[in-house]
Amino acid sequence: MSGNMGMEQLIPIVNKLQDAFTQLGVHMQLDLPQIAVVGGQSAGKSSVLENFVGRDFLPRGSGIVTRRPLILQLIHHPHEYGEFLHKKGEKFTNFDEIRKEIENDTDRITGNNKGISNLPINLRVYSPNVLNLTLIDLPGLTKVPIGDQPADIEQQIRQMIMTYILKDSCLILAVSPANSDLANSDALKLSKDADPDGIRTIGVITKLDLMDDGTDARDVLENKLLPLRRGYVGVVNRSQKDIEGKKDIKAAMAAERKFFLGHPAYRHVADRMGTPYLQRVLNQQLTNHIRETLPGLRDKLQKQLLAMEKEVEQYKHFRPDDPAIKTKAMLQMIQQLQNDFERAIEGSGSAAINTNELSGGARINRLFHERFPYEIVRMEFDEKELRREIAFAIRNIHGIRVGLFTPDMAFDAIVKTQISRLKEPSLKCVDLVVQELTNVVRNCANRMSRYPRLQEETERIITQHIREREQLCKEHILLLNDCELAYMNTNHEDFIGFANAQQSSETSSKSGRKLGNQVIRKGYMSISNLGFMKGGSRDYWFVLTSESLSWYKDEDERDKKYMLMLDGLKLKDIEQGFMSRRHVFALYNPDQRNVYKDYKELQLGVETQDDMDSWKASFLRAGVYPEKVSDTSNGEESGSEMSTSMDPQLERQVETIRNLVDSYMKIVTKTTRDLVPKALMHLMINNSKEFIMGELLAHLYACGDQNAMMEESPEEARKREEMLRMYHACKEALRVIGDVSMATVSTPMPPPVKDDWLATGQESPRIGQTGPPSPGGNMRRGPPPAVSRAPPPVPGGSRPAPAIPSRPTPAPPARQGGNAGGLPPPLIPS
Repeated sequence: MSGNMGMEQLIPIVNKLQDAFTQLGVHMQLDLPQIAVVGGQSAGKSSVLENFVGRDFLPRGSGIVTRRPLILQLIHHPHEYGEFLHKKGEKFTNFDEIRKEIENDTDRITGNNKGISNLPINLRVYSPNVLNLTLIDLPGLTKVPIGDQPADIEQQIRQMIMTYILKDSCLILAVSPANSDLANSDALKLSKDADPDGIRTIGVITKLDLMDDGTDARDVLENKLLPLRRGYVGVVNRSQKDIEGKKDIKAAMAAERKFFLGHPAYRHVADRMGTPYLQRVLNQQLTNHIRETLPGLRDKLQKQLLAMEKEVEQYKHFRPDDPAIKTKAMLQMIQQLQNDFERAIEGSGSAAINTNELSGGARINRLFHERFPYEIVRMEFDEKELRREIAFAIRNIHGIRVGLFTPDMAFDAIVKTQISRLKEPSLKCVDLVVQELTNVVRNCANRMSRYPRLQEETERIITQHIREREQLCKEHILLLNDCELAYMNTNHEDFIGFANAQQSSETSSKSGRKLGNQVIRKGYMSISNLGFMKGGSRDYWFVLTSESLSWYKDEDERDKKYMLMLDGLKLKDIEQGFMSRRHVFALYNPDQRNVYKDYKELQLGVETQDDMDSWKASFLRAGVYPEKVSDTSNGEESGSEMSTSMDPQLERQVETIRNLVDSYMKIVTKTTRDLVPKALMHLMINNSKEFIMGELLAHLYACGDQNAMMEESPEEARKREEMLRMYHACKEALRVIGDVSMATVSTPMPPPVKDDWLATGQESPRIGQTGPPSPGGNMRRGPPPAVSRAPPPVPGGSRPAPAIPSRPTPAPPARQGGNAGGLPPPLIPS
């Protein structure tokens, strides 16, 4: 590949950075700018790109040749070849074949009658002599449609070009031929629209060798006429005859150099003209971009290095086969597990507090005080079924005789049945607590993942102990239930007694709601069974008190939507819909009366199961109980007959027993709700904590070979090696960044220039032109008047910058390293 020497000097610098980041395993954040070439038809855009790449591979001809955007990705690679995105895997080593494929793919999409398309051609060129850059060859602007081109061809091409050059990472080469009016240059107008400040735009003047005799573009190239912030660079491309004659790009550059040195208007600025200079300007922009990127990279790497310091410290002197290190690690792991388990249960706080959901001791607390009471209430007796059982018990105890007094044996029989039903929710509470404890152990043992066998043994030992305690706990809870069944303490101070049973018959059923109208809970829920138009899809702010449920538009509680009285309401679960992610329960009236407007039930939806359990427990406090699942297979009819044919005396006896059972069961339920959590805490939770603190280590030592148990997992060994590699690579990358900062020179941004001529679009004055305008438009004719402006800088800063003469003869040089011109000093990385 031919000589873009500036790029070849940048390649080793970027490669050093690339290697450092590749070792780090991170993406290199040196996304170099794209370079887009913008201009009219046949302005020489493709030639400029080819000169930059150093290869002859783009289609040539007259009229509109580039009819689709060509996105050319240059990729640094040991071997040189091309590859198209639409022909993946096929390598083109002959660049003439690449040109033919571009032409064929263009015709395939646009036809062969000058049609255009915004569908880009993606070409990758791999070469050892390029940087990782993206070059974009865009169609030239045209105003008159020909062939198959649409009527709005100019607008379509303009929009196509703007999609690329509007990006901040795109350098714009605004190519204008010297033999046209520069003030009306479409390329400069587009560049002004996309880059108003002129930071990314470099003017390129082509076809300087085709200007009329006696005219030149010196004032423009010196950035005095129609100035740009980054100035202009003049180039002389190969002619169509040269291309057809296979003139080499190197030879073309030599001819270009000869042209500038031999032309009287350009010889004093010949060092700032030509394709090599344009390449140096672009390479300096790439260098500037790299240097601007380095501070952010350095900060990122330093933060990464600090984050790794602590963890790497323990790895630096790590020897996997040292038994002393293994013993120390085992003791540290067990101690960490003990601390984590205690924090999870006791809630003593840590840096890793879960802020998304309840965990550990908080979930067990919710089981004790919300879920367990709710399960007990769900098992409570059904009023109708209870009265039927009491009536049968009384009549069966009296037998053939007519009973004059209320038999206390009926009370014992009914109470024992109700007490026995408390076993199920109590045992279920044990199962739920065991499940939560197991989850806590598993989460705490995850810290041991570095040693999988130790983690597995630890989980097994603790879980086995919890299962043993579970059985003991269940036996104890069943013993508590048996104790309640063994003796009915009717002398309990809270027991209503036979004397008061009848007097409280009317009020006992409502005693659950005598809380005063206190607020029990507030929160957001949705009403699921309302239509979308009636507001059913949105969340409302609900306020639950002991007597009512109200909902508002939001938590400000100003716009009240409705207030629902809770008297006589029940609660039931609603099966979750197929597409619904909400958990839904409903309030309803057992008498089939409307609950809310024309609705028989009010369905309320919440986000999580935890929210639903919590709301249910709150409704229990307000006296809204869940529906009962009772067996009505065989006693509904006989019960209904009995209720209608019950004599007054039996009815009074049933009411008395009913009040006694209600009073006594409140005592038993209260005792159960108090003792079951205490038994679980003592027999299981505290005991498991003591086991982990005192006996776990002894059980682990009794398991066998500690060395085998403390074998590292392959993942952990890889992690340690990766951590050390990342640490050293990070230090190396920081060293490379320091070297790159020293090895490259940045150039400051040129000051803004007055470019309002681009905004107005008016024709510029023609300097030194007295007759009719020449084909060069605003290009200069004849020698210019003398001016006092300092010259543009010379690349490299080490060559003296000649002053601009008032006639085409050399002038005495300015001071060394002058930098007062319109072009930035393009400094090549050393």
